[in-house]
Amino acid sequence: MKLLIDSFWRAAAYCLHPRVIVLSLLPLVLMAAVAFGLGYFLWEPTLAWVRAGMESQVWLTSVLGWLDGMGMGGLRALLAPLVIVLLAMPLIVIVSLLVVAVLMTPSMLNLVAERRFPALERRHGGSTAVGVFASLGATLVALIALVLSIPLWFVPPLVLILPPLIWGWLTYKVMTYDVLAEHATRQERRDIIKRHRNALLGMGVLTGYLGAAPSLLWASGVLFLTLAPVLVPVAIWIYTLVFAFSALWFSHYALQALQNLRGERDETMGPPAAAPQPAVIGAAASAGLLPLPPN
Repeated sequence: MKLLIDSFWRAAAYCLHPRVIVLSLLPLVLMAAVAFGLGYFLWEPTLAWVRAGMESQVWLTSVLGWLDGMGMGGLRALLAPLVIVLLAMPLIVIVSLLVVAVLMTPSMLNLVAERRFPALERRHGGSTAVGVFASLGATLVALIALVLSIPLWFVPPLVLILPPLIWGWLTYKVMTYDVLAEHATRQERRDIIKRHRNALLGMGVLTGYLGAAPSLLWASGVLFLTLAPVLVPVAIWIYTLVFAFSALWFSHYALQALQNLRGERDETMGPPAAAPQPAVIGAAASAGLLPLPPN
């Protein structure tokens, strides 16, 4: 628990570092440009497709007709955008995590390593290629879990539980490998995950809940469509900062855990045996315990 709290406040303090703030703007610019392009070309066709699908549902048409009769016809216009945003939000969260992992995590890991662990040996137990494939595999599992869990989102408590849990598991899988790949050997990484699995998973789930905070901005973007062009980049930037914080938190925690692990092993092995002194060697040779050295 001490390690968990110590790494938490250190990560929060590092979020104010100028390098971290500047790095957080790069994914924001990239994702905002992609979101603007997709929205410009695909928003209207997607909106028409969703509305057509909604109108084909008899029960939904009856509900919308009842809302029109109650004077709440404006909800009909907002329902299709709301569906699109709710379906796009998990994808945006996952893409934000992957963009941060690729563009920001290496730099923030080096920042933590240089300032706190300059003497920690880098044993290169992982590779970028393996990390990319592992991240893509975990992302695919998370996407499948999100799709399968969508029907449960309509149960009020579960919509606040399932998506953050899935995002948290994905954050745990991606960040744990990325922050240990360069410094730890494969066996050291396995030992740390085995020893600290619950704490690392808890860190991922907590950051998953923090990542759900921008959902309020998404909801505001639906209710006030004129503000959506401003609120969407702000929400993306918040996602970026949340996952940047998670990368710093995992970096502080995992590197400290690695340093502790190596310290424990050094204590177990004990100090290296001292080399025999020349006088001792000479005495042993004179006693016939060792061959006399050549003249």
